[in-house]
Amino acid sequence: MAVVVVRDPAVETPDGVRTALSEAGLHVRPDPPADEAFPAVGLAGVEGVIVLSAPRSGVAAVRALLRDALAAEVPVLALGAGARLLADAEAEAVAANPDATRPSTPGAITLTPAAGNDPLFANSGPLPDEPRPAYEPFSPPSGSVALAACHGHPQQAFRLGTTTWGVPCLDGARLGPWGDRLLRRFAALVAVRAEHTATRAFFTRQAGDWEERFAHQAPAYEAAVARMRLTEGSRALDLGCGTGRAMPALRAQVGPTGQVVGVDVTPAMLASAARYARHRHGHLLAADCNRLPLPGRSVHGIFSAGLLDQLPDPRATLREWGRVGAPNAVLLLFHPSGRAERAARNNRPLDPNDLLAENNLRPALETTGWRVDAYEDAPRHFLARAVLRD
Repeated sequence: MAVVVVRDPAVETPDGVRTALSEAGLHVRPDPPADEAFPAVGLAGVEGVIVLSAPRSGVAAVRALLRDALAAEVPVLALGAGARLLADAEAEAVAANPDATRPSTPGAITLTPAAGNDPLFANSGPLPDEPRPAYEPFSPPSGSVALAACHGHPQQAFRLGTTTWGVPCLDGARLGPWGDRLLRRFAALVAVRAEHTATRAFFTRQAGDWEERFAHQAPAYEAAVARMRLTEGSRALDLGCGTGRAMPALRAQVGPTGQVVGVDVTPAMLASAARYARHRHGHLLAADCNRLPLPGRSVHGIFSAGLLDQLPDPRATLREWGRVGAPNAVLLLFHPSGRAERAARNNRPLDPNDLLAENNLRPALETTGWRVDAYEDAPRHFLARAVLRD
């Protein structure tokens, strides 16, 4: 698991940074040579970004990297002048501060009430009362959450969304004990979120043309949803919904009094679903399918295409889906290609350990509360239907 560290190439990455990442099972992506500009870096294989300072050249590449990370919700920690790059990358208008020509006055920095619920700052302890690096004040990005303030100025630390932090009051070259603790917390957060980060980064790149590439599969999705046989007024989930191709068929099945919710962990996919008006067929929800924000026994049907076998602990996932399922809830697992077709397409043999193989999938479902009543691994589709036992 790699983290990109942005810094002035003439300054070595502090040992504390490498130590904090190493303790979390992460490593620093190789630095560019000291005499070269910061290169264009993609997010493939990247679980986090740390901006210690602004590089002397290649700033445009850094801003592009930060924009991509913001879009894909790759965790970002930007310190010192790097926080300004983060604000620029967010493409928000920087409001002119009346005293923008003067460095900020060192003083006591206090955490805001919002810091108490922040994933990175909560329980971090008070910032030490010590001189701070001078920097040109700027307005934090619109919509950001202020986490620390000094003399009424809220730009000392802020959060964008749920995965990006800017801390201009910290010097990336001299973090001190409090900064070291913050860096370790960030590294631990990156490691915990690595799986979701990789998923979001991959599907964010694919979201723009995903619907066009796979629009021909719409009839197969409609036929699969028809096998659920839900009644009018039911609540149905499309888990890992992507662009929401199953949502129109689910809406038709549950009728105007039913509820359809498309759930995906990648916001870019949900944005694409909205562009194709899938929100007219139901709600679009950014959430982890392993921790659904739904009450128990509240869902009558779950549709999921190409998701379960990609998850690290499918049995735990099936138990969570069973938790939200009402008595006799229907689960339909689907893929518009059969297992043999997918294996041939990837020039590999069928894997006997594949979760979707019947001798693996049936026990996984049966031991997590589901009763299988249909299993089809056909040349042109895969389908398994199960009912939640009382």
